[in-house]
Amino acid sequence: MATVGFVGLGQMGAAMAANLIKGGHTLNVYDINKDAVAALQGQGAKACGSPAETAEGAEFVITMLPNGALVRNVLLGEDGVVSRLSKDALVIDMSTIHPLETDALIADLAKDGYQMMEAPVGRTSDHAIAGTLLILAGGTKEQIAKAQPLFDLMGSDTVDAGGPGKGIRVKIINNYMSIALNVLSAEAIALAEKIGLDFDTAMSVMGGTPAGKGHFTTTWPNKVLAGNLDPAFMVDLAHKDLGIALDLANQVGVPIPMGAASREIYNISRTAGRGRQDWTAVLEQLRELSGLETKAK
Repeated sequence: MATVGFVGLGQMGAAMAANLIKGGHTLNVYDINKDAVAALQGQGAKACGSPAETAEGAEFVITMLPNGALVRNVLLGEDGVVSRLSKDALVIDMSTIHPLETDALIADLAKDGYQMMEAPVGRTSDHAIAGTLLILAGGTKEQIAKAQPLFDLMGSDTVDAGGPGKGIRVKIINNYMSIALNVLSAEAIALAEKIGLDFDTAMSVMGGTPAGKGHFTTTWPNKVLAGNLDPAFMVDLAHKDLGIALDLANQVGVPIPMGAASREIYNISRTAGRGRQDWTAVLEQLRELSGLETKAK
């Protein structure tokens, strides 16, 4: 069993640290919330007076903090982890922070001979308590293998995201999509209710189409991801139907800004000559605008 430093005992971090204690590891814990520290101390952890103290004798130091500035300060600031960290220890940042901040921290620690990886988590505080989080591991194969016994106590699934910095990248992209989709879904339901459509009927229909199932597993595999833009549903028709929905929403007084923003991509795609391509061609249009290689014809 290992000695683990753990900094950041919020709703998620406290539960994660508790599961490491239950798994038999020795925990050195620190948080500005003294009650949170005391609660973990009651479960067998050592209460520390600074982030630096958590690193004493530790084979791992885990940070679970609200933002990148705090992670940097905890690691590299006054009384920071690095001041007492062994060169053989592995720092694991499990926070959700800006990917470029993660890159900079990994590089700054590496310059002084320290090892760091990131492993942000998915799912909820209930999963943190149950030890069934999704771990998005960004690190070398060796780092992930070294940390896996800890991940197995905190989560039920570990994804090797493909190297240092990739774990936080997939977390941010996943959150971006789900957070934006939450608003788009709310727009659709508000419009449905405003025009007198029964909620259950709307949910039943949308749950069986790409609206509810998502495009990753419905429209994209046989079209844009297969390099095939022969239309099953044309960009021109998608643009027309979206226009009807936007006009309807305007007339009945329902704001749908996500829908309005998406029309601009269909406008750009049509201007670029993609009007008679499959509607999944918007991915290729965005790849082109981003300076990426297009993959479908």
